[in-house]
Amino acid sequence: MVLLPILNYAQDSDYSITSYLDEGTKAPNTHYIGEAWLNRLLSADGELNYNITKATFKANSTLDWHKHSSPQVLIIVEGEGYYQERGRDPIRMKKGDVIKCNKETEHWHSSSKDSDITYLALYGGTQPTTWTEVLS
Repeated sequence: MVLLPILNYAQDSDYSITSYLDEGTKAPNTHYIGEAWLNRLLSADGELNYNITKATFKANSTLDWHKHSSPQVLIIVEGEGYYQERGRDPIRMKKGDVIKCNKETEHWHSSSKDSDITYLALYGGTQPTTWTEVLS
């Protein structure tokens, strides 16, 4: 009986809640090949200086070369794919991997040919992504 008042109070509170489980919206084919879904979980504002986006790339989909004005962290939560920084060999990324890309580092990431990939992307919110070259 003690929990009932607490539960009622929690239901009446005004929290900002988004769901990680939502697929999000299909991204337009502007800077990638294939099929991608994006779910903006948190957006930078006056107090929060970073964004968190859940991205799902269907099998055989890839982003073009790009860079960010802040570091970017990718947390792979499902599937397998690839990541490469300019001038370095590509690496295979899989569920559980955490990859940090330094600011202004040109890179791309993708699903694998046979597997979807879902990751959380954490990055600064002040400047848009700079797209540098179409991945061939």
